[in-house]
Parts: sequence; structure tokens; C-alpha cells
Amino acid sequence: MIKVVVLLFALILVSSFKQKDVTWVAIGDSITYLNDHPDETGNRVKKGYLTRVTDALPNIKYINQGHNGWTSGGIADKIDSLGLIKADVYSVFLGTNDWWQGRPVGTLNDYVKATGNATINGSFRIIINKIKSLNPEAKIVLITPMQRTDFVYLFDANNNAYGSYKQKNGQSLESVANAIDSIAHYQHIPVVDLYHNSALSVDQMVNFKRLKNPATGKYQNYSYPEYTTIPFDPKADEYPNPMDAVNITYDGLHPSDKGNAIIAEGIVKAFKKLSIGNY
Repeated sequence: MIKVVVLLFALILVSSFKQKDVTWVAIGDSITYLNDHPDETGNRVKKGYLTRVTDALPNIKYINQGHNGWTSGGIADKIDSLGLIKADVYSVFLGTNDWWQGRPVGTLNDYVKATGNATINGSFRIIINKIKSLNPEAKIVLITPMQRTDFVYLFDANNNAYGSYKQKNGQSLESVANAIDSIAHYQHIPVVDLYHNSALSVDQMVNFKRLKNPATGKYQNYSYPEYTTIPFDPKADEYPNPMDAVNITYDGLHPSDKGNAIIAEGIVKAFKKLSIGNY
């Protein structure tokens, strides 16, 4: 009888220290979406950042709210129809598509004054307001866009874009990252600053691009920044990012397994600081 009582006490003690399951809603663009669609990476990605985070913190269960090609403005516009639910923690990982589409960053005042969906700052206010309406006690983590180099879509080379080494519509991608960082500091919430992470610098996005030498017409491997000066014809040239070119990204924009591991590491650190997850 004593042994039974001791065993029951031990079970109660263990269960009292066991953290409850945590629901994490990850709001993002294709980088988030692709976690659950490896076939759309040509299976170049085996494990996205969401899965890697929950591997490290197994009592966290994620809900993928990644939307291909969407901007913070698109998310804000559809915020009431996305099916967002009450959760314990939310991450917001947006900005790279805003930059490429030339959306104005605006100022922190657009966030503070809630001026609407015309700027990135204003869009983030709409998103964060929605999160707080779902759960005022929820933890929130913002994630800045990472640097990017020349993107060429794996399944259609006509879908391509130059990297963040140049401005788009008079704005740098860094200005988007800095705006998100400012919002995080204003709200006193954690930010995972991928843009300024030295392990994710633009020169490491791919090992090289395989392009035609303009003088000889023969393919050769060009490293950064030289490849940014070599023309690429999506209708006539071979895909410039073969498997051995994969480094931080597999296509110049979307993270590879290596890139996803770095992203996940930053999020795990942020979650631990917020005492989220078993570890």
C-alpha cells in the first residue's frame, strides 16, 4: 500500500512539472508555407523551420499560416478571413515580398497611429491588433526578412528577381528589416533579426550561379558578386542553381535545409527567452 501511495505521489509530481502543449500560429509567406510542401521545392528542402522548432521544443504544436507570395499588406487585408485562431504564441515572418513589390515602408508613426494598410508599418499594426484581439495574453515574435540574392523559380525561370544587393522602388530590404525591428522594440516583443545575421549574408545565399560566359558562350560557375553582372536568359539558358550551388538558399531566395536550421535556431532562442516550450 505504501509503495502504491509513493508511486501515485511520484506520478502527480512529474505531471505537475510537465508543461502543457503550446499552440503556435506562424504567419508568413512562401518561406513559411513551404515547410509543409517540400514537393514545391523539388524536394530540395527536407525539413522547414517550423518542423525544426517543434523538434527542438516538442510540446509546441504549430499551425502553418504561410501564404505563397503574400505581403504584409495582403495578410492585413485578409486578416479576418484567414482563419486565425486563439493561440499561445504567434510569429510574424513577412517583408521580403513587400520589398520586391515596392510597397512603401512608411514610418513607425504609421504603426503607432494605426494609419492603415498603405505602408508596411501600417500593415503590421493591423496584423498585431488582430493577434491581440484573439488572445491579449499571447506571446508574439517578429522575424525580419533575410537577405536574398538573384531568385530564379525552380519550375519556371521566367519567374525571377534580383537580390537585396540593389534597391527596389527606391527602398532597400534592410529598411524593411529595420522597420520590423523598430516595431518590435516599440511593442517590447522579441525580434529574430535574420537580415543582420552574419550567417545569412547575401554572399552565402548560393555557392555560385552557373551562367554562360558572355565571351565564350560556355557555362561556368560565377561567385558573388560577379554573377550579378552576368546576364541570364530565362528562355534560353539552363537553370542557374544546380544542386551543388545550394547553400543558405536553394534558389537564391527560399532557405535550404541549412538556411532553415539557422532560422529555427533563432526562433528557438526567442521562444526560450519567453519560457515557451519544453527544453
